[in-house]
Amino acid sequence: MRSVLFGAGFALAFTLFMTPVFIRLFERLGWGQFIRDDGPQSHHTKRGTPTMGGIVIILGAVVGYLLGHLIEQYPPTVSGLLVVLMMTGMGVVGFIDDYTKTRNQRSLGLGGWAKIFGQAIVATTFAILAINFPDSHRVTPASMAVSAVRDISWLNFAIVGGIVGIGLFIVWVNLIVISTANGVNVADGLDGLASGSAILSITSYVVIGFWQFNQSCFAATLDPEVAYKCYEARDSLDLVAIAAAIAASTVGFLWWNTTPAQIFMGDTGSLGLGGAVAALAILTRTELLILLIGSLFVIVAGSVIIQRAYFKITKGKRIFLMSPLHHHFELKGWAEITVVVRFWLIAALGVAVGIGLFYLEWASQ
Repeated sequence: MRSVLFGAGFALAFTLFMTPVFIRLFERLGWGQFIRDDGPQSHHTKRGTPTMGGIVIILGAVVGYLLGHLIEQYPPTVSGLLVVLMMTGMGVVGFIDDYTKTRNQRSLGLGGWAKIFGQAIVATTFAILAINFPDSHRVTPASMAVSAVRDISWLNFAIVGGIVGIGLFIVWVNLIVISTANGVNVADGLDGLASGSAILSITSYVVIGFWQFNQSCFAATLDPEVAYKCYEARDSLDLVAIAAAIAASTVGFLWWNTTPAQIFMGDTGSLGLGGAVAALAILTRTELLILLIGSLFVIVAGSVIIQRAYFKITKGKRIFLMSPLHHHFELKGWAEITVVVRFWLIAALGVAVGIGLFYLEWASQ
């Protein structure tokens, strides 16, 4: 427990007090944000604001997580390190995209397929490692079954067996990771919108992880009367530790990222946080709950898909004034802070429903 509290506390302090240092550093390096010419006119004042702040979030979370283990004097688990791998790997892909923008002095970085290819490499590496390294109970960090609140036995890729089953699992992980990461990335268009929503989503895995730890099938203190309700998720308390460190690190960053933002997290942060959400969902075996826990990201990404599809079908007509959806409301006259706070409320509602369904499944057993 000390590792959770100390890790989160250090991560919060690191980003809260060190972000101004990174702001000055990024300004010296010329890592400023570029703004779309076709976006809301109010955004043009943000041109040149330091970006790539995701570096600060990732550094704070990883160092906090590792220091927490140092204080507790036990090594990180494979599951916790897999979340770190996913977050930093996706963050590297985002950093390359951000750096390309600043170097080429334009608002577009990597090409769409190049970005997807980089994300797929990270997701595939994660998937292969996650179904290896069994513990003393022969449980691997991830299961090859599709999961909602827990594994769905009849949707298990292991039933197919062999290379085909592993291949299908890798495709499934890629779908979750790439969809989630890009959903957070698309939501990162207003000051504090993506970071605040990500805090809510990642904090939900602190709650889920604690409950799974208390109701673990492998706990020596498990009450035999409720053993049939137990969870087979592995390293639950360490997943709580890394989730708490990431959430706390993002809270400290949000202090500087809220309106008017003094720094943006860029694709480095949005892809990194999206990867962390996906990894936590896979390792806690609550994959389909992302639709609720990450409901805001689903809605915002969905608005882009709908807009593009409708535009092509109708040969030039639009449903929204602009996509993603938050820009539509800006053009409708909503103040930026109004859009952000109302979207945070939507995100919080989705998280509440997701956690509620998670507990309701256990209670109804």
